[in-house]
Amino acid sequence: MTLKVYTSLLLLFLVNSVWTRTVRQVYDELDPEHWSHYTFECPRECFCPPSFPNALYCDNKGLKEIPAIPARIWYLYLQNNLIETVSEKPFVNATHLRWINLNKNKITNSGIESGVLSKMKRLLYLFLEDNELEEVPAPLPMGLEQLRLARNKISRIPEGVFSNLENLTMLDLHQNSLLDSALQSDTFQGLNNLMQLNIAKNSLKKMPLSIPANTLQLFLDNNSIEVIPENYFSAIPKVTFLRLNYNKLSDDGIPPNGFNVSSILDLQLSHNQLTKIPPINAHLEHLHLDHNRIKSVNGTQICPVSIAVAEDYGFYGNIPRLRYLRLDGNEIQPPIPLDIMICFRLLQAVVI
Repeated sequence: MTLKVYTSLLLLFLVNSVWTRTVRQVYDELDPEHWSHYTFECPRECFCPPSFPNALYCDNKGLKEIPAIPARIWYLYLQNNLIETVSEKPFVNATHLRWINLNKNKITNSGIESGVLSKMKRLLYLFLEDNELEEVPAPLPMGLEQLRLARNKISRIPEGVFSNLENLTMLDLHQNSLLDSALQSDTFQGLNNLMQLNIAKNSLKKMPLSIPANTLQLFLDNNSIEVIPENYFSAIPKVTFLRLNYNKLSDDGIPPNGFNVSSILDLQLSHNQLTKIPPINAHLEHLHLDHNRIKSVNGTQICPVSIAVAEDYGFYGNIPRLRYLRLDGNEIQPPIPLDIMICFRLLQAVVI
C-alpha cells in the first residue's frame, strides 16, 4: 500500500507541476486593487463567488448555450450541461480567460465556430472531455499548456494542429477512436515541451510514430499493440512512466533489450501475452507483469547485473533499484526464488 501511495503521489506531482506553477503565477499577477476596474455583473444562469471574482461557475445548469462572459473572468466552468455550440459572441469581452472547462456537453466539431478558440490568446487550459468531437478542434490557442479531449469520438487529427503549441505539457486523447493511420510521423510535431501523452483506450495496433522527445509519461493502455520496434525508446530518452497494460504483447513482439532503458522507472505490462520477464534496466523501480502467461521466474536470468555483483553489499551503485514487483495472475507458484531477493535487494513488495 505504501508503494502504491508513493507512486501515485510522484505521478500526481509530475502531472500537476506545471499547473501549480501557472496557478501561482496567476495569483501573483491578480492584484486585488485592479478588481475595482471591472463591473461585477453575473449571468443569471451562473454563480459568481464574491471571494473569487475572476471565476464563473455555470456548471450543472442545463444550459444549451454559453452565456455572455464578463471581462473579468479568468476561470470558466461550463461542465455538465447541454451545450452544442461554441461561438465567438459570448467571449467578445472575455479576453483574459485562462481556464475553460466544457467537459460533458454535446459539442461537435461543426458546433465550434471557426477561429473562436485560437482567439483566446491567454488560454492555458482547455477541457473538452466527454463531448461528441470527431477530430481534434483547430486552430487552437498557441499558449495552451493542457488539452484534454478524452472520451470523444475522435478518429482524425488535422495536419499541423499541434505545430504551434510549444507550451503544451499535457495532451489527453484517451478513449477515442484513433487508428494507426491517424498518427503520422509529423502528427506531434511542435510539441517540444510535452510531458504527458495519453492515447490509452483507442484502436492502435502499432506504437505511435514520432513521440515528442521530452515526453516523460506515455500511456498506451487498452489498445491492440503487438510489437515494440527496435530502439523505439531511444527517440524519447526521458520517458519515465510507461503504461502498456491490456495490449497484445508477446515475447516475440519485444526486442531483446526493448525495455532495458535507463530512464524508465515505472513499467506496466499487465494483461498481455508474455511468458517470460523481459530484460529490464537496473534503474527500474516498479514493474507490473500481472495477468500474463508467465510460468516461472529465474532471478539469475532477469537480474540486470550479475548475481555476484548483487551479493556485494559494498557495490551499492550497481544494485538494481526495483522496489515493487507484481506477478499475480500468472502461472507462477510460490515461494519466491531466493535469487530474486539476492538480486533485487531494495524490493519492498512482491505480489505473486
